[in-house]
Amino acid sequence: MPTTPIAASIVKKLSLAGHIAYFAGGWVRDFLMQRPSDDIDIATSATPEQVQALFPKTIPVGIAFGIVIVVEEGHQFEVATFRQDQGYVDGRRPQGISTATPEEDAQRRDFTINGMFYDPLEKKLYDYVDGQKDIKKGVIKAIGNPHERFLEDRLRMMRAVRYSTRFNFPIESETLQAILAHADSLLPAVALERIWQEFKKMSQFAHFDTGLVILHKLKLLPTIFPSLKDVTVEEIQKRTACIEHYPEKAPPIAELLELFHDDSLETLLQLCEYLKLSRQEREFVQYLYYVKHLLQLSEDRLRDIEPIEWAQLYANNHSDIVLKIIASRYPVEKREDFLDFHFKKRQLLEQAILRIHSKSPIVRSEDLLKAGIKPSTKMGILLKEAERISVNEGLENREEILQKLQKSPLWLE
Repeated sequence: MPTTPIAASIVKKLSLAGHIAYFAGGWVRDFLMQRPSDDIDIATSATPEQVQALFPKTIPVGIAFGIVIVVEEGHQFEVATFRQDQGYVDGRRPQGISTATPEEDAQRRDFTINGMFYDPLEKKLYDYVDGQKDIKKGVIKAIGNPHERFLEDRLRMMRAVRYSTRFNFPIESETLQAILAHADSLLPAVALERIWQEFKKMSQFAHFDTGLVILHKLKLLPTIFPSLKDVTVEEIQKRTACIEHYPEKAPPIAELLELFHDDSLETLLQLCEYLKLSRQEREFVQYLYYVKHLLQLSEDRLRDIEPIEWAQLYANNHSDIVLKIIASRYPVEKREDFLDFHFKKRQLLEQAILRIHSKSPIVRSEDLLKAGIKPSTKMGILLKEAERISVNEGLENREEILQKLQKSPLWLE
């Protein structure tokens, strides 16, 4: 079910209780730009306590900043009290807040296109910051003094680039100059977890490659990654050119790693540690690195790779997306040939891949026990060798595999 009617019912309930309540921020922007959006925030004159009293299910995520999550029909909506922020000292959060009018609340927000309100009951727009005008002009402009806005929350500098690339809007001159003036203060004011989340949001839309180039031009990228400080804009453009051809569901870290595509695995894993990435993201980086470097081998050396190694490569859950990522580096006319080659090779190994996935080898430990092999390190080695024989020689008969295994040097040892 669309969330707009549910959010409108929250506004109605607040309104009937005597409070002002509007849709706020991104949804209003997207509505005016005729872009679909179900991510609705609500701004209101009601205090968090009054909101909690009106709705049976709420989550107190930010009471100190006037924010409550209202849960209606399984959907969550952020409901925030109109507020003024009282002084920022850490480039991240205000020291305190005070209640405010909608006009005052709009002035504390980041960019004009995000600073509007909409009354879904009266179908009326409230624009105190000329956001509608800047949407028509197609420009990203900070509300009020851009230096103040960025000193309040330095992550807004990255957000400006995200909105610029997402909507293909240039950043207004004074806002741009303010970013250049404060780029080197991004760290340590902003936690790396927040920076990584911003990269992830940016990668959800087209032109992430352009976004990275703009971040570099504005000195934000070398602030985050000091190793890029002496890299030219032209080199960044060259490194990120293939991102345009990436598959839709490519993980953001794969796109970001194009900035460091010649680095060692150790360096890339240090980068993952630096960005505080999850274990799954690190495992993806390791697998991507392995496949990239494997496929860079000469044709003669590739021919020496055993079928069991190909089966293990293809059995990885990320194999399809990683092969498409690697294909993005090829010229258009060779991309399909590359993917077709691996599609056919994978088909030939389908049964072996299924066994690896389901962890159901043809020869099992009980078969080796019957043959006189006791539980030991040697048993584990022989089980791997049995599967290698099965895949490499295309055998699926257990007895035949065991006969060959018993003739192998590993068994005789």
